Amino acid sequence: MTEGIIVAKADGLLEITLDCPERGNGMEDAQILQLGDLLEAEHDKVRLIVLRANGPDFCTGRAKTGRIPLAGPEAMHLRNAHDAVFRVYGAVRKSRAPVISVVRGQSVGFGFALACVTDITIAAQSATFAINEFSHNIMPTIVMSSLVDRIPLKALMHLVWSGKVIDSRHAMTIGAVSDIAPDDELDAVANALIERLMKAPPSAMAAVKHYAHGATAIDIEKAVLFARNLHAVVNTAPDMRPGFKA
Repeated sequence: MTEGIIVAKADGLLEITLDCPERGNGMEDAQILQLGDLLEAEHDKVRLIVLRANGPDFCTGRAKTGRIPLAGPEAMHLRNAHDAVFRVYGAVRKSRAPVISVVRGQSVGFGFALACVTDITIAAQSATFAINEFSHNIMPTIVMSSLVDRIPLKALMHLVWSGKVIDSRHAMTIGAVSDIAPDDELDAVANALIERLMKAPPSAMAAVKHYAHGATAIDIEKAVLFARNLHAVVNTAPDMRPGFKA
């Protein structure tokens, strides 16, 4: 396993902890590759995935990023190098298991995207978020691709162009954060939700995510039909019956 990521799996729960607090959990390419591998390999084998981080910050972005030299790599090489990042965002979206992020401190650039592309984002009251790619002369479209269906367009464009650092309350008002907890209660709030979800019927959990992501891409009539079909099918699953224990 790559250094800087701690993986724990037990009883259907996969917990992935970023563990490079000395650099704000800035992630190197090898760690991003491992994260994508983990999500792709485990998403249909567990009931829930939780992303956390050790230290004061969730993730301050990609490590060793900066302005590309004028005589730098050609376009296709750069595209292939960045595909690992796109793969992580896609793996979160495609994960059969719901993905929760538990966020404290700074989430910047890739860190902002990783924190907010998850299905649920629980943030500490003092957490902050920023997209600072313009400050490094880096095209911000990779980060934007993870947020374009999470944050209203005008808010997203303002964050990208201004580089503004926003607090968790602001992040919640634009849909980047699901819930906010006092700093000293963050883990307790997150763990209570995790415990609740681990007791929910797996069929319903998977169906809710499937519907939430699928319905946004179709018109309302098809979205209603989609809901009716899922409701009819999933309600017949054994784990939806009274008395079922996960």
